[in-house]
Amino acid sequence: MSANDDVTETLDVKGASCPMPVVKTKSAIDDVPEGGVLEVLSTDKGSMSDIDGWAAGTSGVELLEQVEDGDVYKHYVEKTA
Repeated sequence: MSANDDVTETLDVKGASCPMPVVKTKSAIDDVPEGGVLEVLSTDKGSMSDIDGWAAGTSGVELLEQVEDGDVYKHYVEKTA
């Protein structure tokens, strides 16, 4: 999933702390076309559980993968509807 050609849009929220990564992810996914993938880049360790919980409770999105890359947490969210 981490291949760049699969990503429709990238959202950089590095430096933002809870709840901003989730708030900005929610706003950005609205602009992604159905079937598109939003890559979210965060430095907030809590974003791992926060974005997972948000995706699990939100219809029309699916969390495909989360990757810890040094001090950056990468989240891949697909818009399914």
